[in-house]
Amino acid sequence: MAITKSAKKALRQSIRRKARNLIYKNKIRGLLKKARLFIVEKKLEEAKKLLPAIYKALDKAAKVGVIKKNAASRKKSRLAKFLK
Repeated sequence: MAITKSAKKALRQSIRRKARNLIYKNKIRGLLKKARLFIVEKKLEEAKKLLPAIYKALDKAAKVGVIKKNAASRKKSRLAKFLK
């Protein structure tokens, strides 16, 4: 358990940041899962309509530092490749 005042504040900050980061990660995970499901079910039109939302979520997560820029690019690339 944190003892000093600054350690307590750091703990509070890290808890808030973790909650915020999880929102981004869960959104990305859910969208990617939905897109893969559409592709497997041969519903390519729905998957293509979902693509801009996925790109937006990945770019936003990379921008705020939840995931790295190259990780976002890799996920976008692999999804586009899987779609084709």
